[in-house]
Amino acid sequence: MKEIDSYRLGKVQVTISETEKPNRLKVACFDGEYQSEFTVSEYEFKNYRRLMNQRITQAYKNAGESEEEK
Repeated sequence: MKEIDSYRLGKVQVTISETEKPNRLKVACFDGEYQSEFTVSEYEFKNYRRLMNQRITQAYKNAGESEEEK
């Protein structure tokens, strides 16, 4: 699918691309160790991008902390 946007959140590379479903976008995140993908609506991406980025940053921070505890 076609890539729409790509940017970094600290060490996390975020790529936004189209999906086969109309009005849905795939968000792929990778920090060199952990990879995550989820879908959002175009509306969510446009209007809640800041919140989405905060949640991505926090999720990757928590993933790194839980690995350190092991």
